[in-house]
Amino acid sequence: MAPLNDLDPLLHAQLRLAIMSLLMQVEEADFSYLQEKTSATSGNLSVQINKLKEANYIEVIKSYKNNYPHTTCKISPLGKEAFNTYVLSLRKYLNI
Repeated sequence: MAPLNDLDPLLHAQLRLAIMSLLMQVEEADFSYLQEKTSATSGNLSVQINKLKEANYIEVIKSYKNNYPHTTCKISPLGKEAFNTYVLSLRKYLNI
């Protein structure tokens, strides 16, 4: 069994893992899509997105749409690598 410390603590948090999982499936996603899919509050989602951005796991693009702020997130190459490594480590830990 692999030790738990092999699991990236940044990705091990439930909401951040959900965000990354969603972004692995789509080219990019806007804030409202991520909020709808994760059922997270705006504040909590914003904090978790910023943590992923600070780690360079995702790119955050801020713009305006119909005169309203519009935030779009896109997984970075580093984020893809970190996610895939996390999944492999989890599989080792679970012995599957």
